[in-house]
Amino acid sequence: MPLHILGLNHTTAPVEIREQVVFSGDDAARALRTVTGLAGIDEAVLLSTCNRTEFYVEASDAGVAALRDWLTGDQQMDEASQKALFCRDGDDAIRHIFRVACGLDSMVLGEPQILGQLKDAFREAEQHGTVGGNLSRLFQHTYSVAKKVRTDTEIGSSPVSVAYAAVNLADQFFAGFSRHTALLIGAGSTIDLVAKHLHSKGIGRLFVANRDLARAQRLAGKFDGFAVALSEIEGTLPEADILISSTASPEPVVNLEQMQRAIKARRHRPVFAVDIAVPRDLDPAIRDLNDVYLYSIDDLDQVILEGQNNRAAAATDADRILQEETRRYLSIERGKEVAPVITALREQADDLRGVVLEQARRRLAKGMDPDDVLDYVTASLLKKLLHNPSVRLRAAGEKDDQQMIDAARSLFGLDDES
Repeated sequence: MPLHILGLNHTTAPVEIREQVVFSGDDAARALRTVTGLAGIDEAVLLSTCNRTEFYVEASDAGVAALRDWLTGDQQMDEASQKALFCRDGDDAIRHIFRVACGLDSMVLGEPQILGQLKDAFREAEQHGTVGGNLSRLFQHTYSVAKKVRTDTEIGSSPVSVAYAAVNLADQFFAGFSRHTALLIGAGSTIDLVAKHLHSKGIGRLFVANRDLARAQRLAGKFDGFAVALSEIEGTLPEADILISSTASPEPVVNLEQMQRAIKARRHRPVFAVDIAVPRDLDPAIRDLNDVYLYSIDDLDQVILEGQNNRAAAATDADRILQEETRRYLSIERGKEVAPVITALREQADDLRGVVLEQARRRLAKGMDPDDVLDYVTASLLKKLLHNPSVRLRAAGEKDDQQMIDAARSLFGLDDES
C-alpha cells in the first residue's frame, strides 16, 4: 500500500487547536493499536509534539478515510479543527517526512530536536508492532537524508530554537538577568536547553519544578539551581520574575487563582511568562492579568524569524538535496515493485533450462554426437525462451498495438537498424 500522512501542525493550526489533538504515553500506544486495526491500514507511526500531530501510514484511500473519521471522533474535533487537517500522499508524503526530519518544516528552521522526536515515534511504533518493511525502509532512508542535509549544508548554524527564542525575549524584557529569578516547570530537553541559556546569561536564581523531584534535582544541579516538587510550586511562584513551562501534562499546571495569589504576594511586580507546552501548562486566562506578560509558543514566531535569517540560504541548498533524495527513494521503491516480476522471469527461464538440459543428457547417454547435442540444446532453449514473446508480438502486430511493439524493442535492446 502507498504512504499517506494525515495530521495537523503549526502551519495549519494555531496552538488553541493543536493542544486539542495530542497523543502521549499510553494514549499514543492506544492510538497506534486502534489505527492499525482499521480496515485498509497496514502500518502506522504517530508523531505528536508541541508543533504537530501526524500519522504516517501505509494505507489504501479507504484506510485514510477511515483514519480521518476515527481521528475526528476520538479527539472530538470541531469544524475548525477538522479544517486544519491535511493529507499528503505519494511523492508529496515522502518529501514531507524528509522536510520534517531535516527541520525544514519546523517553526524553528533547521532545529535538530525534531529528528530525535521522529526516531522516538518510530521506536514506539516498533515496540507496539505497528510498522513493517515499508515504513522501516522509509524511516531509515529519512534518517540518512537528515544526516546528509546536516553534513552538507549550514542548516544547523546559529543558535536558534524555541528555548533560545524564549530566553532572548526575556532578556529584552528585563535588560539583564543577574538580579532576577527564573522558575522552570518541567525537566525535558526543552527546559534543559532553557536552563542552559539562562545560566549562560547569568541568571540570578534558578528553580526547576517537576513531578519527578529526582529529575528536577539532576537538572537544577547542572546549573547551580534549586529543585522544587511540582506539588509545592505555589510557594515558589511569588519568587519568579521569569516563568517558563514545558511539560506533557494534559491539564494546566498553573491556574488563574494560583497566579493571582502570586501576583498579590509579589506586590504586582511584573512576571514574564512563556508557555512552550502543547497542551498549554499555564491557564490562558492568566494572560488577562495586568502584571503578567504571557507568551505562547506561537507568539515566539517573530523572535525566531529574526534569529534564523542565517539559515535561509542553507534551506535552499537543503531543498535541492531533498529533491534529489526524493527521486532516489522513489526509484529504489519502484525498483522493488518490479523485483517479483524479475524473479519470476528468472525462475521460468531456469525451469526451461532444466528441461532442455535433461533432454541433452539423455541424448548424450544414447551416444549421440556431442556437436549435434549442443546444436539441439541451443536451438531448443532459444525456441522455448522466445515462444511467449513471439506469440504476444504477433498478436500485437495484428491489433496494431504499437506500444507493445515499442516496449519489446526497448526490453530486448533492439533498435531500428537491427
